[in-house]
Amino acid sequence: MSVNHEKAEKTAWFSLIGNFLMAIVKGLVGYFGNSYALIADAIESTGDVFASALVIVGFRYAKRPPDENHPYGHGKVEPLITFVVVGFLVASATLIIIESIYNIQTPHKAPASYTLWFIGGIIITKELFFRFVSKSSKEVGSSSLEADAWHHRSDAITSACAFVGIAIAVYMGDSWAQADDWAALVASLIILYNAYKIFRPALGEIMDEHVHDEFILIIREKSKHVAGIHDTEKCLVRKSGMRYWVDLHIHVDGNLSVHEGHTIAHNLKKHLMEELPEIEDVLVHVEPAE
Repeated sequence: MSVNHEKAEKTAWFSLIGNFLMAIVKGLVGYFGNSYALIADAIESTGDVFASALVIVGFRYAKRPPDENHPYGHGKVEPLITFVVVGFLVASATLIIIESIYNIQTPHKAPASYTLWFIGGIIITKELFFRFVSKSSKEVGSSSLEADAWHHRSDAITSACAFVGIAIAVYMGDSWAQADDWAALVASLIILYNAYKIFRPALGEIMDEHVHDEFILIIREKSKHVAGIHDTEKCLVRKSGMRYWVDLHIHVDGNLSVHEGHTIAHNLKKHLMEELPEIEDVLVHVEPAE
């Protein structure tokens, strides 16, 4: 297992355990404290548990090396897992919307005041979770881990909505008890928006969308350090999981032999893969310099 895969999997396990504990505590406090907004929060955290488990499964599959049937490796499973994670978000939001509308139409008592302080602690905890997982996802370049991070951020947002709704219900009395349910409804819409935000980059990755301009500049700059290369021309990059495949056109002296041109291309490939460990392979096309 590569260092990046190992770090990503450890982070995903951190998310899974954290979400599992959160789901249990939120559900119990929401049930006994009469807060549907908190129960809705627990529903989302339960979905997050399954989402984190899928991310871990995806990492273990994605680390498999290229084979005859998958010459570019198995990394594309990551954005596919991200799609499933998005599905969990959408399903959670839909369930919360249905239950919120039902509860808004049904008179009930305001939540217990202690739920307000409990949910304040959740907001801080989940935001810290988001920052930790998001930082790790950027370090390893994992779209599915970034999706997992946004689960924590959406959880913090839904908790913030619940905090406002519970505060209104608690301090304004039972006649304002539906504020708790309206808060859950608003939170579900925010969850749907966040689902789109993590779906769009994953779709770009699965479609090999051109979003690697900065990385290409780095590749071309480092290529100039290899002896015999006059310049670089086309550079195409595709991302598969946490790894990159590079197609690069180089200009060399047109009077060189095929063997000499091949040696330069081989030296370039070795140099780039040493300087940029996230690169899995480099295909070099040699052209005569004008």
